[in-house]
Amino acid sequence: MNLDIIEVAAEYREVQQKIKLLEEHLEVLKAAMVAEMDAQQVEKLQAGQFEIRYSLYDTSRLDVKALKADMPDVAERYTISKTTTRFQVA
Repeated sequence: MNLDIIEVAAEYREVQQKIKLLEEHLEVLKAAMVAEMDAQQVEKLQAGQFEIRYSLYDTSRLDVKALKADMPDVAERYTISKTTTRFQVA
């Protein structure tokens, strides 16, 4: 086994952990800004050179599970299958 790939895999896992910690930190920062906006009861806040927005919006999605239950033939006819790749370092 090539030892370089072991080092690369180890570094990959280390970077993954750093990303996870940074994402958690982002959520903390976001929560602080949202709390301030909630306290001020605003959806838009000007903070120096930053414009911060936090608002509700509507979105629509197809309930595939219900469609398959109610109309399985239609669901199958409009289902597209494709092959993709998955990369993991476990």
